[in-house]
Amino acid sequence: MVGDPSGKSAERQLLTEEVLRHNESCIKQQLSYFLDFDSGKNAAVMVNNYQWFKDLGFIEFLREVGKHITVNYMTAKDSVKSRLESGLSFTEFSYQLMQGYDFYWLYQKKGIKLQMGGSDQWGNIVTGTEIIRRKAGGEAFALTTPLVTKADGSKFGKSEQGNVWLDPKITSPYQFYQFWLNCADDDAQRLIRIFSTKEQEQIETLEKEHLKNPHNRILQKDLAKEITTRVHSIDEYQRAVKASQILFGKSTEQDLQQIDEEMLLTVFEGVPQVVISRSILDQETDVTDFLSEITKGCIFKSKGEARRMISGGGVSINKSRLSDSSQTMDFELINDKYFLVQKGKKNYYLVKAE
Repeated sequence: MVGDPSGKSAERQLLTEEVLRHNESCIKQQLSYFLDFDSGKNAAVMVNNYQWFKDLGFIEFLREVGKHITVNYMTAKDSVKSRLESGLSFTEFSYQLMQGYDFYWLYQKKGIKLQMGGSDQWGNIVTGTEIIRRKAGGEAFALTTPLVTKADGSKFGKSEQGNVWLDPKITSPYQFYQFWLNCADDDAQRLIRIFSTKEQEQIETLEKEHLKNPHNRILQKDLAKEITTRVHSIDEYQRAVKASQILFGKSTEQDLQQIDEEMLLTVFEGVPQVVISRSILDQETDVTDFLSEITKGCIFKSKGEARRMISGGGVSINKSRLSDSSQTMDFELINDKYFLVQKGKKNYYLVKAE
């Protein structure tokens, strides 16, 4: 209900109560991948800070919390300093006090002495340790970890673009696997130290093996396997690997038939799709006509262009390389619905018959 300015260049959008409650239930569901909420005495507990803020009046908050933290203390924090020139509302400025009070309440009511978070939360967390010290004469601790950043240096966050999500409906297990597999070598060295549960010696051994043959992407493969398995299961990891091997490795038209439609569309999300009439498949058509006129010029603008690239060995349909521009279009539909056309090394097209 009140946004955190940490790491933000602009004011957050305020969310409705309905959206907040939905997000809360989703967060618990995602945390349940890693924490056990049903293990009895030692079960994880999720609380909502609205529980203790809803009955706390403004004057009471100023007296109980604001009195203990100076404005100088608050403006010295990077999360505030970085926003003062561009503009910071009082709402976001007050967030630091509110998170600090959260820690104090958890210390008093739940015996919590350690708060953990990303490095951008350091200022908010130590404000909590300061309130605990001043109000309760107690001792509490902060533990932060480096933020996972994207290639441009910006952080992954709920309201940011280009994220990798835990929810398989938003980021499929295949896309999740591919993210780790395709990260740069420098990023892989950093990320494996953040996310892997391996011992340091094991990681260093992997790094040495990786340096001998960087093209084999040993670090990335190990990282992708461990994290995809932990988040989505070993079965989903194996599905992702199998799909990658079939679609981008040496495979046959028969291998393609093992890929289900969901996986096929996930892998080729964003590639051009062409819809053709299924009735065309009943006619005897050569591949040149198919790749130019029947697919409406989306793959090749002309028959001549298609013939030249076929004769050069640069076109495949359903993983079968074409060698004769006059051969008949007699390939089996994938999932009784699609043809996969590859033009050159990196250009893919999905042709859908309906």
